[in-house]
Amino acid sequence: MNETGAPGLTARQQWLAILARAPLDFLELHLGALAQGQHAWLRPVETGLLMVRARAGGTGQRFNVGEATVTRCVIRPDAALTGCHQVGLGYVLGCSHRQALLVALADALLQEASLHAQWHARLIAPLAALLADQSAQLRAQTQTTRVEFFTVARETGSDRGDEDPA
Repeated sequence: MNETGAPGLTARQQWLAILARAPLDFLELHLGALAQGQHAWLRPVETGLLMVRARAGGTGQRFNVGEATVTRCVIRPDAALTGCHQVGLGYVLGCSHRQALLVALADALLQEASLHAQWHARLIAPLAALLADQSAQLRAQTQTTRVEFFTVARETGSDRGDEDPA
């Protein structure tokens, strides 16, 4: 287990998971100016569909749930503007080309050893806290609507409830 509680995820997988769920306005605030550079597009921004699969009961056989819209891109940021020479990739749910670009830019900046600590503190730490708060609020809201079901055994002493009283 790692510090986020997810088994077997690398540091890059962790920050990409956080960045993929980051609000566009947050990314724009921190990375918008850097996104204006002359980036080398290794894979231009494109939107497509992917099949979402699940398991019955979390462990059973896999089945197709449906399709989800995903936008992705791969860039090498403008080194003169960013000081970064890494390749970044961005995947986001939905069809926001700008958000995919900003995630790819953040990924590249986080891979650069000399810039990692700065960008981790500026992006990942606050985003992880924001996403944890949102998750806690959702759990609390869901908990208020929780219904607990219970059964009462019949007077006959049976707890199955399928006997005919006649």
